[in-house]
Amino acid sequence: MIVTLLGTGTSSGVPLIGCSCDVCRSLDYRDKRLRVSIHLAVNGHHFVVDTGPDFRQQMLREGISQLDAVIFTHQHKDHTAGLDDVRAFNFLQQRDMPVYGRAEVLEQIHREFEYVFAEHRYPGIPRLQLHEISNTPFEVKGVTFIPIDVLHHKLPVFGFRVSNFAYVTDVNHIAESEQHKLKGLDVLVLGALQRDQHISHYSLEQALGMVERLQPKMTYFTHVSHKMGKHGDVEKELPPTVRLGYDGLKLKL
Repeated sequence: MIVTLLGTGTSSGVPLIGCSCDVCRSLDYRDKRLRVSIHLAVNGHHFVVDTGPDFRQQMLREGISQLDAVIFTHQHKDHTAGLDDVRAFNFLQQRDMPVYGRAEVLEQIHREFEYVFAEHRYPGIPRLQLHEISNTPFEVKGVTFIPIDVLHHKLPVFGFRVSNFAYVTDVNHIAESEQHKLKGLDVLVLGALQRDQHISHYSLEQALGMVERLQPKMTYFTHVSHKMGKHGDVEKELPPTVRLGYDGLKLKL
């Protein structure tokens, strides 16, 4: 399995429009963060978790020309806004795109992309197959995804485990009843927004505390704000088994 961090930034991305802080003016490529998403290549199959506003750019940057399914963590716009661009894969692969999400996510997709589901559809629009998921394992192309139910303030969000890898973004609480799904990991990608506490995201300190509880072999933080600080400076403060993720990072498991 190869996991590519397509984007590791917040809903506003980094640099932030109109901001002149040291991070937003940084020339370090690791401080340039598109909206958060990952690509998984498993046994010849390809999956994307979330299609944010930068989805098209991310696909082009990574040279991705095959996509077997899209899986959504939740319905916020920075995770769904790029869904229209899956039509490129419809054309390439000559089939509908399977899309997986909890009921609330699929309902929002119906509202925001109403034209996709119209009785008389305009030529060239995306073709989607919607599949509702719940907090039970599901299989796509022979690959098992285990949902992890977490909270993003009061909004339920799914993280996902595939084999010994797990991805949990947009999170400020993981119940003990769900933490057991995150034990024994080789790699954990976990949301850590900034240094200060936040109403709906783990701070750096809180994320490090969760890592201490779960004890994965290696952790990469994602959904990183410009308020975290420069990538190179933050990494000097982290334990050896914890790193900041960055756009384009590939993790081989």
